[in-house]
Amino acid sequence: MNFIQAILMGIVQGLSEFLPISSSAHLVFTSNFYKVFKGIEIVQHSNEEIFFDIMLHFGTLIAVLIFFRKEIAEIIKALWLGLKNKNFSDKNAKLGIYIILGTIITVAVALPLEKVAEKLVYSPAIVGILLVITGFVLFYSEYRSKQIPTKSEVDLKSAVFTAIAQGIAALPGFSRSGWTIATGLFNGLDRLTAAKYSFLLSIPIILGASMVYPFIKIDLHEALTYNWNAIIAGTFVSGLVGYLCIKYFIKFVAKFSLAIFGYYCILAGICTAVFFTIFS
Repeated sequence: MNFIQAILMGIVQGLSEFLPISSSAHLVFTSNFYKVFKGIEIVQHSNEEIFFDIMLHFGTLIAVLIFFRKEIAEIIKALWLGLKNKNFSDKNAKLGIYIILGTIITVAVALPLEKVAEKLVYSPAIVGILLVITGFVLFYSEYRSKQIPTKSEVDLKSAVFTAIAQGIAALPGFSRSGWTIATGLFNGLDRLTAAKYSFLLSIPIILGASMVYPFIKIDLHEALTYNWNAIIAGTFVSGLVGYLCIKYFIKFVAKFSLAIFGYYCILAGICTAVFFTIFS
């Protein structure tokens, strides 16, 4: 892990975590492109690389927490009042309940896929194919959203299906934001509501991975040998780029189609699948 590689991957994570183009796929592509061009065999990642991936996601988590700080405070307050008064009719209290329920569903769906997801990290050509599928999902969501009436509040049905989509998106190439926003559109959420709920729903999952994983799978003595300057720099860059990405993507998705990202996913998926089929 060197400084330039860390900065590059921080930029990639910051952009691709919130755009519907699969951050996990792009981290797989970036890491493996680097190995191919350096003549390094595509083999299992070191613990430092795995830890760095977690820290990149932590950087983008901080970006979400800062950007949606007011919404998060309102949800926590509403949940507290709901517990106190035994009344969860407030829309923010309901949203908090849906996020908690969605997190449980996401974990239940994602856990059985964990080993498959880990193996796909070393199969970038297959990840490219999954990215193509994400592209078609985005196209279909745009088509579907025009056929049904829209609503501006998350309900139980949209919360459950969005959580299932987030769990499936544990597989690299299946964009978390892409699949969750698309699922929101499938279920009649308006574009802005689907995007905001997608980002809020990501918080517990990324927080859990960032806090739990290092303590159960990383040797603290080994961690002392990591290139911490590179790790800290990459984490900072991923957070900064992620914040800017949320800010402008929210404005974009409220007005424009996701089709441009669908085209990108299909093109990038095909190109990377072909490249790694030939060179890996």
